[in-house]
Parts: sequence; C-alpha cells; structure tokens
Amino acid sequence: MTSTARRAVIYARFSTDMQNANSTRDQIASCRVFAQTNGWEVLETFEDAGISGANRGRPGYQKMMQAVKSGLVDIVLAEGTSRLNRSQELSANLFAVCDFHGVEIHTVADGRIEEIHIGMKGTMDALQIKRTSQEVHRGQTGKIKDGLSAGGLSFGYRIPVDPSTGLRKTGQTEIDEAQALIVKRIFREFADGNSPRAIAHQLNKEHIPAPRGGAWKVNTIYGNAARGTGILNNQLYAGTRVWNRLNYRKNPETDKRVSRKRDKGELVVHEVPKLRIIEPALWEAVKACQRTQRTVSQQLV
Repeated sequence: MTSTARRAVIYARFSTDMQNANSTRDQIASCRVFAQTNGWEVLETFEDAGISGANRGRPGYQKMMQAVKSGLVDIVLAEGTSRLNRSQELSANLFAVCDFHGVEIHTVADGRIEEIHIGMKGTMDALQIKRTSQEVHRGQTGKIKDGLSAGGLSFGYRIPVDPSTGLRKTGQTEIDEAQALIVKRIFREFADGNSPRAIAHQLNKEHIPAPRGGAWKVNTIYGNAARGTGILNNQLYAGTRVWNRLNYRKNPETDKRVSRKRDKGELVVHEVPKLRIIEPALWEAVKACQRTQRTVSQQLV
C-alpha cells in the first residue's frame, strides 16, 4: 500500500437479533474487497449489532463520527446507505459533517454518495422503518384476535411447553399456579384494606420475588389504572386480554421511546376465560376500593 493511498473507515450494522449474527462480519468483508479494488487503505472498522439505524446513540457509529472529525480519514465506506442510517435527519447530518471535514461517503451498493442519494435514500429508509413497524403491529393485532399473545408475559403466567418436543409454544399462555397465588393474595389483601405499600413490604419481608426479580414496589402493585399498568389493573387476571393501549414514539432529540394513550376505539379486546385468575366479585371489590381512594385523594387536593 503506498503512502498516497486514500484512507477509509468501514461501518457495518444490523438492527435486530433475528438477523444473522455474522451480518456485520460479512458486510465488513464486502467493504474490504471494495476498498482493495479502489486502492484504499482501511484504517479501522466500526460496527453496531442489534441496533436500529434510527438510533443516534450507537457506540460504533459515534466512534466512526469521531474518526471523521479527526482529519485522518478520507472516506466512510459501508455496504449501503441503510447500514449507516435509517433516519432522514441522521443521514443529512452525516453528509453535512463529512462534507465539512472533506470526507467522502461511499457504499458498495451505490458508489459515491451525493446529496441526491441522501435525499432519496434517506426518505426510502425512513419509510421502510415505518412500513416494518406497521407490519409488525398488524401481525400482533392478528395474534390477539386469534386468542394468542402478541408478546410480553404478565406475572402469573408462563409460556407452555410442548411435552412431545420440549419446545415452548410461542404465542400461547397458561397460568403459573405459584405466581397466581401471589396475585390472588395481593387482590385479597388490597380489598381487605391493606395499602399497596404494606403489601409490598410484607412480600419483600417474605423474600417473594417481584415480577422482574428484586424487590416489590408500590407502583408494581398499584400502577396506573388509566394505562392498565400494575398488578391491580391487569385485566388479564379477570379473563380479558386488552391490547393496543399505548402508542410508542421515539423522541427525536433523546432517542427514547415515549408512550401515549390510544383512543378507546383503537383497543383490541378479547375474552380469555381460561386465563382468569381473579373472580369477578374480587375484581369488582378491588375496583371499588380504587375508586374510593381516588375520590378521597381528589377531595384532599
């Protein structure tokens, strides 16, 4: 390699665990062949595995950006523009930063990337993310209507195992009797006048694991009735599966997902009596206690 060879850094990425774990390795290999063909010296490779291209906080991507700003790089090379970013904003920012520092962007798929590529492909990549999200949401809605789980497992339930194969029955749910006893205990004690704080304290004193391990907290038990969170508000315990309560959107400034309540008409409700843990009388008793507490709290404000 001569001293006049142009200096390149390679960036590779894949977004989910469902993709081949060797994906970044294969991308890098393809980029190295492309660089060699063009007589470029590869200084370093950067990669991110299992991270969306719409996420600005990718560790490998941030290190690649630091390399661009170092003044030691002439070219950023990737397999395709979608590997670099799947956000119009981030694509435009990358192009602007590279242009400012005199760095070219090249991809194996399209060669040198110009402003027109950023505009067109950035839009296409952003639309693909939205399309994928819609397809996933549609598939989850179909599962709920078929009486299956769309993901997530509430405390008190488990995924059954096929005795003939030893494999988990994806999408199916059954009652975990040991955990169900804890759920029933929480409902009975609350209906009897015990506070969520007192219930949590006693469960922790008895070293009973919380839903996610660790200690029980007040919010784990009481939650938010409007959002259906917390042990006392999970309608699945009453034999009704409610899905699509919340809409999640990513804050473009922080990359953090923010939840918002959906309209009542968007809820997907399916009766699953075989999954009922709490009988109607106890469920209604708990709801009555909650209404009384909210009324008292409002009067004290």
